[in-house]
Amino acid sequence: MAVSIKDVADAAGVSVGTVSNVLNRPESVSAESATRVHRAIGELGYVRNDAARKLRAGVSTTVGFVVLNGQNPFAGDVVRGAEDEASRHGIAILYGNTDEDSTRERMYLDLFEEQQVRGVLISPYGDILPRLERLRSRGIRSVLVDRFGGTSRFSSVSVDSVAGGRMAVEHLIATGRRRIAFVGGPMDMRQVTDRLAGARVAADNALGDVQIEVLATSAMTVAEGVEVGRRVLARPRREWPDAMFAANDLTALGLLQSLVVGERMLVPNEIALVGFDDISFAAAAAVPLSTIRQPSRMIGRTALRILLEECDDAELIPRQTVFQPELVVRRSTAAS
Repeated sequence: MAVSIKDVADAAGVSVGTVSNVLNRPESVSAESATRVHRAIGELGYVRNDAARKLRAGVSTTVGFVVLNGQNPFAGDVVRGAEDEASRHGIAILYGNTDEDSTRERMYLDLFEEQQVRGVLISPYGDILPRLERLRSRGIRSVLVDRFGGTSRFSSVSVDSVAGGRMAVEHLIATGRRRIAFVGGPMDMRQVTDRLAGARVAADNALGDVQIEVLATSAMTVAEGVEVGRRVLARPRREWPDAMFAANDLTALGLLQSLVVGERMLVPNEIALVGFDDISFAAAAAVPLSTIRQPSRMIGRTALRILLEECDDAELIPRQTVFQPELVVRRSTAAS
């Protein structure tokens, strides 16, 4: 059975109030009483329930974080960035992975509401704003992560995915590619549609004819990338694209796995390949992957900091923080 504050008081021969003062207002207690209380704490192994204490005071020590795809190392890096910032404030993060499933998303938000978390970070799937409005009406603030809010009602921290898509395709065009396949989905994900929009801007601005073919996937996973690559190779050779831009690195790595004919790797000489995120596996792939880098840990740290600021001051105006992506060129686009 857990040791209570009353057990400590009995062992020290003081009142419960004196024990409380030793823990919270030590300057108000005599040195003798403080010594007796600390001795009793050591002998009994008492550990104060700081979370319960703060919850009674109306301040939770936990934040909920709902991520879109926990299998993606990019999401893990964002969470670690948030954890780095949270540790500085004595905050713990409760983590939930929706796997791009709106039902699971609602389940985690319900759970965090029941847990009375201090606030919620969320990489949303679909239109989540009405649900976040409900949380706010109950005193739980929210910040959107890895998606531009497009609204003045909630703060968001994201990367300019349109700019990233444009940079990826401009790079492919600069290497001489003209038949470019965009691979990603589902198409109701804002990150996917923004990256495709950027790709189309680059194609429209190019000199000469540049074609963008969309090869939609049901998820942004390695398995989906493998399947799309196999479908492309099943076409007549003249119908292959000469480049592919994947909406994230996991999909690009799946494409890379599939683009092998016998002992011959088609990337990059016949099909150039670009991903998005710059996860750790990108540089270590069989053919190191060119990609669009997002500052993943900075996204997480910034989102957590903004959330805590808004929890402390409800009058703060929501802000939209947008980081700029960076093109990282590796062998997958460097045709010899």
